[in-house]
Amino acid sequence: MKRHKTENTPSKSLTFELLISDRQQIGSNGDALMIDYLFLLRRLRSVALLFLFCCPVVADDWKGWMGDNRDGVYRETGIINEITSEGLRVKWRKAIGSGYAGPSVSENRVFVFDYEKQSGDAFNDPGERASVQGSERITAFNGSSGEILWQHTYECNYSISYPAGPRCTPTIDGKNIYTLGAEGDLRCLRVDDGTLLWHFNLKERFAIEAPLWGFASHPLIVNDLLYTAVGGRGQGVVAFDKNTGEVRWKSLDAKSSYCPLTLISMDQQPQLICFHPNGVSSLNPNNGAIFWTIPIQPDYEMSIASPVVEGNRMFASSIRTEAVMLQLTNNGKPQVQELWRGEPKNAVHCANSTPLFVNGVVYGTDCNDGNLVAVDAQNGSQLWTTFQPTKPDETRYIRHGTAFITRVGDSNRYFLMSESGDLIIAELSAEEYQEKGRFHVLEPTSECFGRSVVWSHPAYAQKTLFARNDKEIVAVSLAQGDKPSSN
Repeated sequence: MKRHKTENTPSKSLTFELLISDRQQIGSNGDALMIDYLFLLRRLRSVALLFLFCCPVVADDWKGWMGDNRDGVYRETGIINEITSEGLRVKWRKAIGSGYAGPSVSENRVFVFDYEKQSGDAFNDPGERASVQGSERITAFNGSSGEILWQHTYECNYSISYPAGPRCTPTIDGKNIYTLGAEGDLRCLRVDDGTLLWHFNLKERFAIEAPLWGFASHPLIVNDLLYTAVGGRGQGVVAFDKNTGEVRWKSLDAKSSYCPLTLISMDQQPQLICFHPNGVSSLNPNNGAIFWTIPIQPDYEMSIASPVVEGNRMFASSIRTEAVMLQLTNNGKPQVQELWRGEPKNAVHCANSTPLFVNGVVYGTDCNDGNLVAVDAQNGSQLWTTFQPTKPDETRYIRHGTAFITRVGDSNRYFLMSESGDLIIAELSAEEYQEKGRFHVLEPTSECFGRSVVWSHPAYAQKTLFARNDKEIVAVSLAQGDKPSSN
């Protein structure tokens, strides 16, 4: 089937990229300042491109969920193009606790958010809460050696389904790091030594219960605001002062969302996008005013995968049959038009892994069949499917088959971290999936539907893969010319 090409118009829309806050001197009060921020960002990107041509390439960081820009793109150069039969060099392995939160990386420090269970039965039942007693913990490792630099631990008893540990990747912003635990503990610590600067619990502060599968909306920081999904009448989304934890604004009547918030821009109007159990909503990031809402109701209130944008189109996806392609416009204020809806055997219905939207094609792992699917963004038709990144020996279906997808720069090359613990390099296009090698990084230690899985998004930084399961974090070299080790 031919893919229908559509023209992207970067002048009309761009993904709102993030900068380290201590390098930005722009406030967040008012749309005009947000627009100035966009202008400055574009200028800085131009300077960065000039720098790349004139100066040696420096190591990249991965300061939060899906990378510095939260777009699932790894922009470092000088990395491998394929994985040969010799494998890759393992730089170090270190023991950790359990959890789903992916690592984050900044300035040769690797941060892991995990759980130390002391007692209780940690069973996995998608419809029942398990009660376990233990502590959540943030650990800072030296990125080169794996040496522990500091740890911060606090008591945290769980009453959630799938109680392995925290869900949210730590968010690094300048000199501070922010974590959101599975039971709603929001904390700000110093990157250098783990000193606790402020903290509170979302359940206590907003009089709510933890969602069934725990709090999972990775904190988003822009300028001096921290955004996350909370839940409740008028408080579906809350913006906090990142320096003090004080509430700046609350908005949206919505139950707790598992989905990370994202910031986009359309015709220089920034929009905060929230996918919640009743739909996708666009908010003014300065005051929480609602621009628009499109109804979409995922089964079991599982709004998990973040909506993704290319040009003036947005794709939102969730389990079973809920998926929708939207067209974004701005005629005086942000507006949206529905283009098509997903059906059981078209589009892709994502759960744990956010899809990527590239050159008119959506790539994602489908929770119904458990395979990787390429979808024509024009009409939702499936261009091809494959089980290679999830379970290569499968021919029918695998429940919630998962692979975490990361694009390498602006190429057609991708890193896929499979639920079996394999790192895969593949070229993806509208025509085919072409694998370029794989390497077994770590063992799957979590349980799901009777099989063992790795359900944690890895980090890519400093020409290194940082991946974790419930027992260890592993650093694997991705540098070109690096000789494999005898693993």
